[in-house]
Amino acid sequence: MRRAIFPGSFDPLTLGHHDIIQRGITLFDELIIAIGVNSDKKYMFSLAERMHFITEAFKDEPKIKVQTYKGLTVDFCAKIDANFILRGLRNPGDFEFEKAIAHTNRKLSEIETVFLLTSSGKSYISSSIVRDVIRNGGDYTGLVPSTVVVQ
Repeated sequence: MRRAIFPGSFDPLTLGHHDIIQRGITLFDELIIAIGVNSDKKYMFSLAERMHFITEAFKDEPKIKVQTYKGLTVDFCAKIDANFILRGLRNPGDFEFEKAIAHTNRKLSEIETVFLLTSSGKSYISSSIVRDVIRNGGDYTGLVPSTVVVQ
């Protein structure tokens, strides 16, 4: 079975994430959206809210599962027997950052990282930009799936 994880904080899930996930499920038998938990990080949305946004967005896709994890991504991959890490790239800066992580992960565990380029119409979207739009009362709805609702 080709099992991959798509790790991130998803604070919140964006249309860029959604794009990578939709295209990623065509490559793997199972795709686990892995929400990393970092107790030192201040999130805009609770873990429960982030899980809900993702679960609802992909409720009709049986190849997708949603899980949380702490610690090294490669350790989580070993724990759930995932063979691949899926990552999205928006720009050259993402590539340089993700390349270093992929090389490190491969050195630690021999896991393969698969990169997909975000579709051009979504490459400008990031969670941090979405959070800034929300904080400032802007219309965030064109940047996230409809399951992301600010209370």
